[in-house]
Amino acid sequence: MLLVYDIGTTALKGGVIDQAGALLARAQTPMEMVRGENPDFHEFDPAAWLSGLRRVTAALLSDPSLGSGLRGVVISGNGPTLVPVGSSGRPVHCAINWMDRRGVEEAELISSITGSYVDPSFFLPKAYWIYRNKPKVYQRTRHFLSCPEYVDYVLTGEACTILPSPQFSRYIWTQEAIGKLGMEAEKFPPFIKPGQLIGRVRPKAAETLGLPEGLPVIAGGPDFIMSILGTATVRPGRTCDRAGSSEGVNLCSASPLEDPRLLCLPHIIEGYYNVSGLLTTTGKAVEWFKNSLRGSLEYEELFAEIARVPAGAGGLLFLPYLSGERSPLWDPRARGAFLGLSLKHGWREMGRAVVEAVGYAIRDVLEVMEEDGCKVEELRVTGGQARSPLLNQIKADISGKRILVPCLRDADLLGDACVGLYGLGRFGSLSEAAELAVRIERSFEPAPRLKGRYDEMFALYREAYRGLKPVFERLGRLP
Repeated sequence: MLLVYDIGTTALKGGVIDQAGALLARAQTPMEMVRGENPDFHEFDPAAWLSGLRRVTAALLSDPSLGSGLRGVVISGNGPTLVPVGSSGRPVHCAINWMDRRGVEEAELISSITGSYVDPSFFLPKAYWIYRNKPKVYQRTRHFLSCPEYVDYVLTGEACTILPSPQFSRYIWTQEAIGKLGMEAEKFPPFIKPGQLIGRVRPKAAETLGLPEGLPVIAGGPDFIMSILGTATVRPGRTCDRAGSSEGVNLCSASPLEDPRLLCLPHIIEGYYNVSGLLTTTGKAVEWFKNSLRGSLEYEELFAEIARVPAGAGGLLFLPYLSGERSPLWDPRARGAFLGLSLKHGWREMGRAVVEAVGYAIRDVLEVMEEDGCKVEELRVTGGQARSPLLNQIKADISGKRILVPCLRDADLLGDACVGLYGLGRFGSLSEAAELAVRIERSFEPAPRLKGRYDEMFALYREAYRGLKPVFERLGRLP
């Protein structure tokens, strides 16, 4: 059995998973970002990850029979989130969250150095922003780590950077770029692959966090990589929709793709490619709308009310760019907007428009993929949104693709288990582990009667951004 954890934006989840991929125990605890004075800064207190890990571990191991059979621990987490860690082993600054895009100027400079687009949300622009704007923090930093790498470091005392394949380095950092920026290479730990043994749980970490002392810590990595494995998106044509606070649409492709609107990385399965579209605030937009309502509607109640509104939300559109947008726009100055509001619209129509915007954003990515000749056979959904039949059906209706829901919605936890079992030698390949572990529970088919309506609304969705782009740019430059 394996202990597996995924550190998300709004929740830290953990599970105990056996060799067959069965979830024997599950627990989670909420996570919250630090509320600072600058609304454009998105930060975490890494201490909250550790206290959350302690709570989740206590719940998971409340059954003594589970603790005695553990063979390793694997951690994945949100990214790109950067943690500057000092010589004491403690962070010297809040973790800069994946949503944070303060490093626009830094990203532009790095892009000119590397010759390829680097988004402000990536790791190196965040580190370079600290170098330029927080020199004292930079001097005190011994290691720049990601979210899961920081927790691995606390557990083992070993600093590393988890790299799914060498070609991923351009999205993390390269020694050449670090040197040209004048930064110190020793602050950036060496690369290792998912599945490698990092070390073992140290006595102090075991005491404070509740994990068994000496338990092997196996490299997991970014949550989206784990979700690819945990949905068995390991054959060409299979596509994973990782649906949480943000959205990651990841297509397994037999050949590389050159399109600046998308990311194309080597797949974690050797010989394939991962064509990705990253959406910044999809589930976060739904959460924002829910929290903006008076009262305290639960998600189930909100979705039940939204379901009463016909498709198209009464001619109301919403742009879900509440923190800029990544794919396919790559526009850090994009903003959210309701379009078409009238006296006939109420909060239910607005809520329906917000939820439908998630589907439009996904379709925007899928259409770019298919414009480039990729074949998208299906969408395998995972994450918190996968638990909503309404969201799954709306995604199917808008995208025109069949939606598959795995038995275990927490694909990141199952992906952690696949990596851990592979690292322990239980499977000959990651692909084999994923195919055997993932089982599909339910599917949602697109409704043909809604195709014309959603085609029209999607065309307006794309046109709305193009028309408002100059306005967003001017708003973004306001003090």
